Amino acid sequence: MTFTPQHVAVSSEAVRAKRKVALRSLLAAAAMTALKLTAGLLSGSLGVLSDAAHSALDLAGSAITLFSVRVSDMPADDDHPYGHAKFENLSAFVEAGLMVISCVWILVEAVRRILSGDAVVQHSIWPVAVLILSIAVDWWRSRALRRAATQFQSTALATDAFHFASDIWSTLAVLCGLSLSWLGTRNHIPLLHFADPIAAIVVSLMILHFTWTLTRGTVGALLDAAPVEARTRVLHAVESVPGVIAVEQARVRSAGSITFADLTLALPRSYTFEHTGELVRAATQAVHSVVPDADVVIHTIPRETATESIFDRVRAVAARNNVAVHEVSVQSVADKLRVELHLELNENLSLAEAHSFVTSMEAEILREIPELSEVLTHIESEPSTIENPVVLDDAAETKEQLEVLRLENSLRQTASQFHEVLDIHAILIGRTEDHLQVSFHCTMPDALPMSRVHQVITDLEDQFKLVCPEVYKVLIHPEPQTDNLR
Repeated sequence: MTFTPQHVAVSSEAVRAKRKVALRSLLAAAAMTALKLTAGLLSGSLGVLSDAAHSALDLAGSAITLFSVRVSDMPADDDHPYGHAKFENLSAFVEAGLMVISCVWILVEAVRRILSGDAVVQHSIWPVAVLILSIAVDWWRSRALRRAATQFQSTALATDAFHFASDIWSTLAVLCGLSLSWLGTRNHIPLLHFADPIAAIVVSLMILHFTWTLTRGTVGALLDAAPVEARTRVLHAVESVPGVIAVEQARVRSAGSITFADLTLALPRSYTFEHTGELVRAATQAVHSVVPDADVVIHTIPRETATESIFDRVRAVAARNNVAVHEVSVQSVADKLRVELHLELNENLSLAEAHSFVTSMEAEILREIPELSEVLTHIESEPSTIENPVVLDDAAETKEQLEVLRLENSLRQTASQFHEVLDIHAILIGRTEDHLQVSFHCTMPDALPMSRVHQVITDLEDQFKLVCPEVYKVLIHPEPQTDNLR
């Protein structure tokens, strides 16, 4: 059995909020990139230019983020049955690639300036002012993005927040380089003339470190790497659901803000289809208790349990063959076990077809339960047509009236022979074609065991048919005494 709940779509309010945050980040990144680029070109500072390049990447990343949050919230379609959430992971991967390219360029340029001695910086207050403003903007945007990323579980917004936070440290490194370079120029310290390209190298190495940290998780999501902690918590939650024998397979993966959980559960094979469905729903709720908005698919596999009796195993074979059995009894004869059972088959089958099916099923039972020496099967027909009985009315014409009264009197006299039967009522007598059928309710003591109840109503049915052999079918509904006293 497989149970697949439909994934809950992101609300329109959440979509608008994510897009609003992403758009603000884009505008902030565009403004800071323009200011840093202008300050870097006017001052000739490689450190400022490297920071401008970092901001340019953030600008590209913010544009990709805005695009990805628009696409990732689109509902699943024929081409993307799992939705579009992985666009967020893809955007993070693209941003990481752009960051690596810029770092390589900055490192090459910094080394060239150090080796050639071309590290002249035109000092002015404006680059410093721009960098201080950049730190303030980055701090404000990183906090806003981090809150939104946590609220909406957005990888793209989290990556954008990560970029703005890393900008703060890289900008501080550039400020340090500018300050040292200015001190070197003022105090005529030659080594400090290289503080600006060295600061650029430091910034690039920091960006590479942040990029590696970011890319590792992003690549894992793109390659469907399982979030280990989430998978462990899901396993523990599902294994604690009563009735689950084992979790035979658990696949957990993330796509953007969505977590997909694909589980295969081993359940007792004696469970009915309806019971299995309820258990699958309970397991799905257990997953949601760990990952609230997870998209869950659960497969079930019937398994034999250590506590199964011979009766359970016989019924399991019957269920596997999609037939109903009843009155299953196990007998020990000469130190050998044998099973007797009643089996219901479609009434339209021929005797040869029914016998062939039963023979095959008996062989399967013997293979399944090797301690049995014999299986005896009583074949019954399973009705497949709707009957239209005509109810006989004791107020009708005289002949029918007399027949109804005779049958009712015979029934009451027969029932009086069983002291467990306290009362019979709701008698209904009908005729289907040439067959008479009788149904009625009988009152019996509350504490009477069901085994005795079954024996009494079986004996009552047999005795009544002996008295009235023209009756083809008898249906008896037992009721407890207290139920009829209300």
